Amino acid sequence: MQSEIDSSVLDYLKSLTLLCVEDNKTTQLIYNSIFEDLVGKIIFAYDGEEGYKYFIDEDIDIIISDYDMPILNGLDMIDKIRKTNKDIPIVLVTAIQEIDITVKALQLNVNNFLKKPIKPNEVMHAIENVSKILIAENYLREQREKRIKALQDKDDYNTYQEDLAFAKELNILRNDFYYQMIDSPYNALIDFFYKPLDVVSGDAYSARTINEHLTFYLIVDGMGKGLSASLSTMIMTSFINHIIDTMNKQDTFDLNTLIELSLDYIKPILLSEEALAIDYITIDYKESKLEYAKFAMPSILMQTTQNEIIKVKSNNPPISRYIKDFNISTYDISNIIKFLIYSDGIIENITTVKNKEYINYIQDDFIDSFSKEDMINKFLEKVASQEDDITFIFINRLNLHDNILHTKVFDSSLDAVDEANDWYGEVWNDLTNNIKLSYNAGVVFTEMFMNAFEHGSLAIDTKTKHALLTEDIYFTTLQNKQKDCNKKIFVTINKIEYNQETYITTQIKDEGNGFDTQILGNLFKKAGSFNGRGVYISKKSSMGIYYNRVGNSVLFLHKL
Repeated sequence: MQSEIDSSVLDYLKSLTLLCVEDNKTTQLIYNSIFEDLVGKIIFAYDGEEGYKYFIDEDIDIIISDYDMPILNGLDMIDKIRKTNKDIPIVLVTAIQEIDITVKALQLNVNNFLKKPIKPNEVMHAIENVSKILIAENYLREQREKRIKALQDKDDYNTYQEDLAFAKELNILRNDFYYQMIDSPYNALIDFFYKPLDVVSGDAYSARTINEHLTFYLIVDGMGKGLSASLSTMIMTSFINHIIDTMNKQDTFDLNTLIELSLDYIKPILLSEEALAIDYITIDYKESKLEYAKFAMPSILMQTTQNEIIKVKSNNPPISRYIKDFNISTYDISNIIKFLIYSDGIIENITTVKNKEYINYIQDDFIDSFSKEDMINKFLEKVASQEDDITFIFINRLNLHDNILHTKVFDSSLDAVDEANDWYGEVWNDLTNNIKLSYNAGVVFTEMFMNAFEHGSLAIDTKTKHALLTEDIYFTTLQNKQKDCNKKIFVTINKIEYNQETYITTQIKDEGNGFDTQILGNLFKKAGSFNGRGVYISKKSSMGIYYNRVGNSVLFLHKL
């Protein structure tokens, strides 16, 4: 049988220790006949509990395990193993063909599957495949260590890592909602958290505007580790964004067509043992409709107006090269006020609370969180060390019509700028004794109101402003332009009580033509060189800055 294995793998196998977890003595004898002259050492275990003990006590390189065993079945054993070792190659043997078992096995990064009754040739092929994974990982590790050492010798490693992360963000992520909200019919604040564990990320996301009311959300999670999963994730995300760009240009967006095209594209690229977990989600805020095709992704969490949690579960298996059909479902979101869409990286982190996974706490933390920042803080309170890529999309639909605290209309003039700042300061003096909070709110208001005045009402763009400042005629120009300007600036302040916390939203709207809010994405790329550094500072001094799609209205948020 050895002749059937690639000769480059044979020598490597002789240095490995193989753990066979199998309760059937006859199958053990078959394994022994296959592997006795092939691997360096074979260890047999009769059930999952004994197999886990050998894994802890011995230096194991590869595991082949039956699923159906007494005391502890194969998947439960693998689950325990993956908590300490996420990369050791594992082959699962089972006579049971159920999608739940397959999905769970893929989520646990099982590298290969065998059906019972076993066939020696198939066993040999499976072991050869997982051995190649070890060879590739060793090679990549060696190359990475050499590269890191070379960069460290040049005192350049940190810069290199940052450049990689930056390039990856440019190449993978497409986010049409940097500093932007949906303002019809409710103000929907759309926030994102994306934190890869390493420079090679298995997660990616995109958020795209389809039209004034319809938005598309994508999260891709490569089910596996290393370069292969990352490449599959990046390729799939890039292709989906390309299709959306094409559809948007032609005004032909269709979710079913998008999924069909992306599946046809990725299936030939995926390796036989690879799979992708993906969320394809559209939200129509005008029609209050959520449409989705979830491929082995965690449930979407949705909070109702009665503070109940609705879980929208996956309606499709993971995407592999063998997938043929898929389902698209819809959900009425008329009474939904918050959404949380996420990959499984966040819920698999071990918490400091009795060593439980974060999946036990994410629902309560979501209910208790008004914003993305609240959600992140609650996560960090429980998780000391990140263990996987973390990606989530947090959407909060605000009803700002019923809880207005103050409204005021101002002229477009320099005197009105001073008047507005004085008025806003008095409002905050009545709200809180926290001097730092009042100061930060004032910083944001001054910047946003001035932007509404100069860029909105007077239509002075950034390039012109810099030229005027360079020539030292900026304020003179403002005084001249304001004489012929009859446009108004509207300010609305809302007070929102949520979960025994108080939040203050301030919305400033001008009567100008707005601007392309997509340029604000540059703040995340190179804030130091961005002309509108005041917007960046304002974001740091608040819980978020959100423009409407036109760019003539901005909302910002603080917590008392």
